[in-house]
Amino acid sequence: QIRKQSGTNTVEIVNAVKARLTQLEDTLPSGYRLRIVRDQAEFIEASISSVEEHLVVGSLLAALVLLLFLGNLRSTFIAAISIPTSIIATFGLIWYMGFTLNMLTMLALTLSVGIVIDNAIVVLENIYRFIEEKGMPPMKAAVEATREIGLAVLATTLSLVAIFVPVGFMSGMVGRFMQSFGLTMAFAILVSLLVSFTLTPMMSSRWLRVKRAGPGGAAHDSKHSAIFGPMDRAYTAMLGWSMSHRWVIGVLAVAVLLSSVPLFRFVAVTFVTQDDQSGFDVSVRALEGTSLEATEVMANRIGAAIRRIPEVNYTLATVAGDGAGTRNTASIFVKLHPIEARERDQFAVMAQVRDDILAPFTAEGVRASVGGGGGGGGPGAGVQFVLRGPELRGLQEYSERLLEKVKTIPGVVDADTTLNAGKPEVSVRMDRPKAADLGVPLAEAAEALRLLVGGDAVTTYNEGGEQYEVHVRAEAGDRDSEAALGRLPIPSRLGTVALEDVARFSRGEESADIRRLSRQRQVTVMVNMLPGTSQATVQAQMTEFAGQLGMAPGYTGGFSGQSRELNRTATAFLTAFALSLIFMYLVLPPQFESWLHPVTILLSLPLTLPFALLSLIIFQQPLNVFSALGLLVLFGVVKKNSILQIDHANQLKAAGLSTHDAIVQASRNRLRPILMTTLAFVAGMVPLVVTSGVGSATNHAIGWVVIGGQTLVLVLTLVVTPVAYAVFDDLRERRLAARGVSWLRARLTAEPATPL
Repeated sequence: QIRKQSGTNTVEIVNAVKARLTQLEDTLPSGYRLRIVRDQAEFIEASISSVEEHLVVGSLLAALVLLLFLGNLRSTFIAAISIPTSIIATFGLIWYMGFTLNMLTMLALTLSVGIVIDNAIVVLENIYRFIEEKGMPPMKAAVEATREIGLAVLATTLSLVAIFVPVGFMSGMVGRFMQSFGLTMAFAILVSLLVSFTLTPMMSSRWLRVKRAGPGGAAHDSKHSAIFGPMDRAYTAMLGWSMSHRWVIGVLAVAVLLSSVPLFRFVAVTFVTQDDQSGFDVSVRALEGTSLEATEVMANRIGAAIRRIPEVNYTLATVAGDGAGTRNTASIFVKLHPIEARERDQFAVMAQVRDDILAPFTAEGVRASVGGGGGGGGPGAGVQFVLRGPELRGLQEYSERLLEKVKTIPGVVDADTTLNAGKPEVSVRMDRPKAADLGVPLAEAAEALRLLVGGDAVTTYNEGGEQYEVHVRAEAGDRDSEAALGRLPIPSRLGTVALEDVARFSRGEESADIRRLSRQRQVTVMVNMLPGTSQATVQAQMTEFAGQLGMAPGYTGGFSGQSRELNRTATAFLTAFALSLIFMYLVLPPQFESWLHPVTILLSLPLTLPFALLSLIIFQQPLNVFSALGLLVLFGVVKKNSILQIDHANQLKAAGLSTHDAIVQASRNRLRPILMTTLAFVAGMVPLVVTSGVGSATNHAIGWVVIGGQTLVLVLTLVVTPVAYAVFDDLRERRLAARGVSWLRARLTAEPATPL
């Protein structure tokens, strides 16, 4: 077993070890060979390769969406070139910050594919519209269109950055991982802003060729194409009805928002995803007092039974491999065939091992559990509840009662405790009066007994340049029974006496080890969970059961490990969400010169939550660290639509249109870039949800929440934002009108000034 130092690159270390093993293989004696049985780099490299593939395929799908809407290869290429430009430039910032190309940074780049192209799409579409509808030459259209849309693009970009920067400064263990994710996303978004303001207008002015609309109509207008034309007509009708029935839209929005509460109860909450890593561990602990040889026989029997499963490649059994060298413990690493070479997933094999192979052993008192392996972490982390107190007997009673209750929780398996009671022992109690009469010092008796059973190093032996310690203790036959211990000679004033003359022997059972935390004795109740089980629900029930124990003063309980991190992560994400909302609200008012318009824009964010939860329920995905990241991404993308609508509506109002006409016209003008950016973003996520290889569970968790939430909320936000804009503007005008009437009335009713 080779362990890397903290902070070093796993793949780099593994490759160096493999190179050294190749050199050492030539020095092995005849009949021996080296075989790597567990390689953490396999899962990492396969995951990175999968994400790289998703990055390329997602970029191509996003470009295809542009081609369908614009029907122009030149414009498609101009917008699509922003993807590799932004991604490659982001690599430089990743290198500057000292980040590695790991699962999170590559995932951030994959998610940013649909975002970095958004700015280019919005700018390009506006240039395209200026050439097509206003008949401007490409050079002038590039300047004027970019100037008109620039504020909206800047607001969208800065508000997106305001979402991901707080993620980079999250607290806790998850915060250390999320720093690279959040900052990588922020880097990619900022680079895309620079690209959309420089490269996209420049290429459009030089290369864009658009067929202008004819004088008698829009025969060549792309907005009346077979794809976009029906969408525009349907949206116009829907928008007109919504503006005439604003109260209906308001009630619908409130109902959707309130649905978050019942929907959240149906979503499973876990810490991380359960990925198929093509390997897992089986841990067994035989009855206390079982010999090393008997434990080895049991481990080999279990390993042989596991190898008969078709999906299993090989097993590796390690007996007494823990730090204390406990004789009655064994660990069996099970390596499966690659995912593409087997029909069942890892979790089905784990269930078969648990139910069919380990069940006969556990029925005889053997303690066993099946957990994650193959690369560290995974589905076997489980839930850990720690009981602390002054007395081990009390902890044993409370832990056993809690364990029985925990076993009744649905979805819980491998329930066990760290209290290993039942270890047989022989207690020696000195007869103090008798020992005093015979002149036997108690310390001498204890030292003789220690030397007999445990032995002691007395000297060293040198041979061949090597030094060996020489230990002395009694032979096995002279220390394996009470009779043999009783014959131990003890020095006294009268010479030597047998230990049995001054001591009494009794057999009993004690705990095999005593564990402490914060200078208190502790016992941990541990469980694993079946796929689809909510970790938050299990923890809530365990907390309820612990409260029913009625523990005496001095005894406490609490979660540890990933269970404790789940609560910390939830707090950290809520803090990140709150900071993101605050930063977004602070970023938007200076750009719109209004404190009211940012509120209208941010109204779309709470409406996103119910649809994101509904997506998790429909596609049977848990709410975990990765789906929470997807929710953050979703928040950043959804509000972009509102920014585009409101910014253009303000421009039309400044040109003389009424509030109603301005918001309706702005929504129609911005429908195409909204649909293009939305579908391009969704297309970039498609490879994440269709994958079935290594790391697919993580990809599904973040992909489905983004695709489902973005798709389902799109229609609602397209009508809620115009309605909210019109309502808030009416309220503002009524307030101004009321203030004007009050001011005029006060002037008319004021007493005339007294002449000097």
